Amino acid sequence: MPAEQKTEARLTETGSEATPRLERKHGALCLGKRTYPVWTPAMVEARERFRQTGCRWYLLYDKLYADVNLAEAWKQVEENGGAAGVSGETIAKYRDGLEQRLRSLATKLKNQSYGPHPIRRAYIPKGNGKLRPLGIPEVEDRIVQAALVRLIEPIFEAKFLGVSYGFRPERSAHNALAEMVAAMEAGYTHIVDADITDCFGSIPWTPLMEEVAREISDPKILGLVKKFLKAEVMEGMHRWQPGEGTPQGAVVSPLLANIYLHRFDEEVTRAGYRMVRYADDFVILCKTRQEAEEGKEKARQTLADMGLQLHPEKTRIVDATRERFQFLGYEFWPTGRAPRISSKQKLKDQIRAKTPRNPGQSLRAVIVSLNFTLRGWYGYFRHSHWNAFRDVDGFVRRRLRSILRKFQKRRGTARRRDNLRYPNRIFEEAGLFSMSQQHRDEAGPRGLIPFVAVKA
Repeated sequence: MPAEQKTEARLTETGSEATPRLERKHGALCLGKRTYPVWTPAMVEARERFRQTGCRWYLLYDKLYADVNLAEAWKQVEENGGAAGVSGETIAKYRDGLEQRLRSLATKLKNQSYGPHPIRRAYIPKGNGKLRPLGIPEVEDRIVQAALVRLIEPIFEAKFLGVSYGFRPERSAHNALAEMVAAMEAGYTHIVDADITDCFGSIPWTPLMEEVAREISDPKILGLVKKFLKAEVMEGMHRWQPGEGTPQGAVVSPLLANIYLHRFDEEVTRAGYRMVRYADDFVILCKTRQEAEEGKEKARQTLADMGLQLHPEKTRIVDATRERFQFLGYEFWPTGRAPRISSKQKLKDQIRAKTPRNPGQSLRAVIVSLNFTLRGWYGYFRHSHWNAFRDVDGFVRRRLRSILRKFQKRRGTARRRDNLRYPNRIFEEAGLFSMSQQHRDEAGPRGLIPFVAVKA
């Protein structure tokens, strides 16, 4: 097959797999598990027609503040939880008088008197010991952003390619990892392991709005997106307006990032490369070192044209048959995979926080709390090598043995003789979740649980 035909085949293949069909469930239209209450059958039909003809969407704004859309947006915000914004208003506080609040919000949106509040700047720790800036909008702003996403997301889902997995309906990090592993098994073992430097904070506004305007011409929707981009940021008493980027932490930011990076997906895929992207992390999978070098340069040039750049320290080329590399929390090596060290360290920090030597509650209560954390972490990393969980299980039991020592007024932390004094069966009988045992039950003594690919 000629190179041009291969490229078009790749674009057609990735595009056709990317978009789940809009289906009606319980009276609402859905993409997978996400519901879009204001999307009518006529809009679904127009979606397919517009995708083929290049027409743009004009009359959308009135659907933004529909009662059913704001109600569904509130449910999403309530389920996601999160800290308070600048005003200190929590989700629980916003819930008081909710019906009246949503009516008032709909009125403000209808007469266009609504405007986003300043975003509270906070920081969360990164795996390398540094801090990642996070923007925390007000609860009301999160509701409007969630309503906006429910309105416009299906429009852009119709064009997104299958190489993009982050923050999309019916797609997950596990799906991205499944595609990467399948490519490696097919001989694409020379990998460009890449990261975009400060992607969310560096996206330039003008070309981003041009990408949004390729599909939407409703000036009120475009104006609202601009307002969210230009929302002021507050850190302590310092207040400023950013000149680029979309706040990491805002509900609408992942969609805007995917909209902007769609051009990157197209350019790299059109050049004939096999890529898997999850938000600002991506891998380009090649069969030779030279192809990987060329793929890396193609990615660098494309991002530079878009005002973005590859992270100089986090981007490298590896031979997966000889070297280790990391992607989406996992570390891969030629004969296996496991949670990366920083992922385990974060988990151990959470375990320490839940297991002080004087917890102020019974051992069984401590274990119930621990199990919630352990099961969630295992759910993501269950696809690891069979022996990846033994050290974590041992660490948990040592922490619990230290608590039992304290209960019996013994000094110090757990020691070797405590393995006999407090054997593992005590914790099993108390209901402690064992990752190693769960993995054996699912995969056998030395089995490996495969990643799950996107449903066809």
